[in-house]
Formats: sequence, structure tokens, C-alpha cells
Amino acid sequence: MTEATNLTFASRRNGDIRLIASVSAAHCASHFYMLVLPPLFAVIRAEYDVSYTELGLAFTVFNAVSALLQTQAGFLVDRGNAKVILAAGLLIEAAAFVVAAMVHSYWVMVAMFAVMGVGNTVFHPADYALLSRHVSPQRMSQAYSVHGFAGMLGSAIAPGSVLMMYGLFGWRGAFVGAAIVGAAVALLVLVMADGHETTAKPRESQAAGPNWQLLLSAPIILNFIFFMLLAVAGFGMQNYLIVGLNALHGTDPVAANAALSGYLLMSAFGILLGGWIANRITQHRLLASVGLSASAVAALVMANVDVGSTLLIAMLSAAGLLYGGVMPSRDMIVREVTPPGAFGTVFGFVTNGFNIAGILAPLLFGALLDRGAPRIFFYTVAAFGIASIISVACVPRRSAAA
Repeated sequence: MTEATNLTFASRRNGDIRLIASVSAAHCASHFYMLVLPPLFAVIRAEYDVSYTELGLAFTVFNAVSALLQTQAGFLVDRGNAKVILAAGLLIEAAAFVVAAMVHSYWVMVAMFAVMGVGNTVFHPADYALLSRHVSPQRMSQAYSVHGFAGMLGSAIAPGSVLMMYGLFGWRGAFVGAAIVGAAVALLVLVMADGHETTAKPRESQAAGPNWQLLLSAPIILNFIFFMLLAVAGFGMQNYLIVGLNALHGTDPVAANAALSGYLLMSAFGILLGGWIANRITQHRLLASVGLSASAVAALVMANVDVGSTLLIAMLSAAGLLYGGVMPSRDMIVREVTPPGAFGTVFGFVTNGFNIAGILAPLLFGALLDRGAPRIFFYTVAAFGIASIISVACVPRRSAAA
């Protein structure tokens, strides 16, 4: 191998690292944004004299706007400069946080969460388009895994960071602090998110609108359904596990919190492990099915048996590790059926399943627990997990992307 070839490979590797790092930082910030409000629920509720249901309206509006506009955002990503669009999304949300902090009005805050929904639409399309277009194929699964891990990290650090800013500056200062974080990451993206084009955009990507024939094809629709079912099951585990365990088995909240923390922490490490495995196998559907089965089995066990604190923590930590391992394979399955030049549109469409789940899941699981049916709650989580396994197993192969 010549010195010039060595330099080329080194340059390509450095470009991959810079791109993965900057896009992953944006993903981390997007997840951080989504968890700024929950730690401040009590103080904002008291200041505006509203109910928790009224505060929850902010999330409903956020997800509804994201659901309506994310596919169109993916189309814009495929036509335009994904790096600039990604930075713009970060800045739009940052500006909305600043306005919500500066204006003393509950309805202005809700309106700003609608604006945040607009900014949120660009993250999945732009992230996946940048990674899929520019990262070397041999590093693709690792790129997806680091990207997923960064999102989990953003969720993990948000509550403590927000409460720290609240202690120093109040809740409005915490909103401004979140905006500063987002603006700093936007600058990082603009400076660092450079890559080498690996796939040319086909002429179809320059059409006047999204390619609905592609989006409504069987592989893409099945991926959309898979993402939605997976997100509903995950939402139930992450947001209602503690309440469900306490209602069904009288589980101590400390033990239930420890089990949930183990699930989330091991999910993050599972993403990294899953990226390493996904780079060495081609049976991504099989790997996804195995990982999802663990969470479904755990939900069924919790529905029927009070396993005790120690075993509960161990069981959910193992389930979290396997669940996290699904994520890189999940993304590789989508990439496998996506034509070159359509990564933003397709990922924008299928990840819209997350937004639909964010609208439906709270209504479903909240109603079950409000009606005193915690056992059915766990059965329902398991049912969505099993349905997601069936949906991903049905996704046909189509080698449309290198």
C-alpha cells in the first residue's frame, strides 16, 4: 500500500469520525431537548396554575407537529444541504426555548412547543441522511450505534442537568441554558460535519415532492409499522413501568426506579454492542427479533410474577442490553431497502412512527392504569413487542443501497 493510499484512508477515517461525532452530538441535543420540561413539571404547573394534563398538551402538540411535517422535512434534506438543515433544527428549538422563558404565558409556552416540533422534524432525516451518504460502508453499523448511544446519553443527562440549572437560575434560566446547549451544538455541526460523498443523488430525488410510490411500498410501510410498534412498547416500559409495578405487585418505588435505571443504562451499552455485532452479520432481522423478544418476555413475567427486587433489576438490565442491541440492526434494515439519494425522505417517513407512538401511547397506557388494569398494561406492552417482531420479520430484502 503506497503512502498516498495510506493518507487517503487516514483522511477518510478522520472525516468519518468528525461526521459521526457531530451528528451524534446533534442527536444527543435533540433527546436532551425532549426532557427539559418533565423535571420542571411541578414548578411550571404551580406558576401557571395548570393541571398536569394541560402541561401534557405541550408534548401532544410537539408530537403532532412533528408527525405532520417530518416526511416533508426528509424530502427537504434530500434536496438541500443536510448539515445546514440539521443546524437550523437545533437553532429553531433553541429560539423557542428562549421565547418560552422570556414570555410569561402558558399558551405561549404551548405554542413554542409546537415550534419545537418543527425543529424536531429535521433530526432523524438529516442525521440518517448524513451518516448514510457520507460514512464509509464498513463503519455504517458503528455509526448508527454511536448515533443511537448519543441519543440515549442525551436522555440520561437531561434530568440532572436541568435540575442543576433550575437550582442556579430558576426554570426560565434552565430553558435558556438548554437553548445555549443547542446553539453550541449547531455551531459544532456547521464546523465539523464534513464528509466525502459515497453515493450520488439520483434524479428522482430532485422531483417536485416526496416519492410517495417509494414511501408506500411494502418494505417502507412495514418499516414504518415496525418503528411505531417498537416505540409504543418502549414508551410503555420507560414511562409507566414504575407505576405499573407498584399497582400490580406493590413494588417499592426505589426498587422499581433501580430496575428502570438498569434497563435504560444497559440499553445504551446494548446499542454500542449491537453496532459491533451488526457490522459482522447480515441477519439483522434475526438479531432484532432476539433483542425484542427479551423485553416482551420480561413484560410477560412482570404481568404474572412478583420476582423480587434483585431479580427484577437483573432481568430488566439484561432485557435492556438486548433491547439496545436491536437499534443498529433496526437502522441497517431501513438502509438496506432505501434507494441512494432517498435516505432523508425514507428515514423521515419511517421514524415518524415514533411521533405517532408519542401521541397514542400515553392515551392507551394512561387509560389502562387509570382504570386499575396494571396486569393488562404489561400484557399490552408485551403484545406490542411481539407485534414489532412480526412486522420486522416481514420486511422483504431489497439491496437498493450500497
